[in-house]
Amino acid sequence: MQLYTRSAGNGVPVVLLHAFPLSSAMWLAQREGLAASCRVITPDLRGFGGSRLGDDEPSVETMADDVARLLDAEGLDQAVVGGLSMGGYVTMAFCRRHPDRLLGVILADTKATADPAAAKANRERIATAVVDDGTGVLIEEVLPPLIGRTTRERRAMVYGRVRGLVQAAPPAAVAWAQRAMAARPDSFDTLAALKAPTLVIVGEEDELSPVADAEAMARAVPEGRLEIIPKAGHLSAVEQPEAFNAAVAEFVTSALS
Repeated sequence: MQLYTRSAGNGVPVVLLHAFPLSSAMWLAQREGLAASCRVITPDLRGFGGSRLGDDEPSVETMADDVARLLDAEGLDQAVVGGLSMGGYVTMAFCRRHPDRLLGVILADTKATADPAAAKANRERIATAVVDDGTGVLIEEVLPPLIGRTTRERRAMVYGRVRGLVQAAPPAAVAWAQRAMAARPDSFDTLAALKAPTLVIVGEEDELSPVADAEAMARAVPEGRLEIIPKAGHLSAVEQPEAFNAAVAEFVTSALS
């Protein structure tokens, strides 16, 4: 599976994996803001944006292997690999399957726990609804908690942009990704085994992956550090890109120099 990819800049390679149900378009401010300090590589995960879905069974491990093949295609033995929300789940799967390819790890607005039964059932309900009836359920149920309170109240253009990205999500990819996320394992053992420096980022207003989840992840990693982004919700990289970029740039400079 060859992933469609947008890239910018030179220097330390930093692969950023997007949230559900968005695409690499969400990383526009990172490609622009981080290009001076690193090589930003932002693929569309399978089925989203310009990437094909393929015939594989839903699995975050399969998505992680796609990222390893992307590194091969880019001529990279190692990179900083990071992701936000679903992208974080894929990053943790990458840490399990390809630990020798990590220069560093970034886990943003995500969690290391597996889904409890109720969450798995809800993912299946949404997957079925999207395939049967289109993306309306995403706008009604998935979109609102993606954005923090401050953004909803003060940054209508950001909210509108995210809404457009959600509406563009292909139903088949949405269903596949929901089932892949539902099947993911607990990843705390993965974090404890990490040998690469790790940055955990969370928006202070994140309702889906709250600060407590980020704190637990940062504690679990031998070389973990935590950055809380003020006035941001679940999509911290989109809501407060300057603060997010500053945290990533400082991490890349200090941890990998």
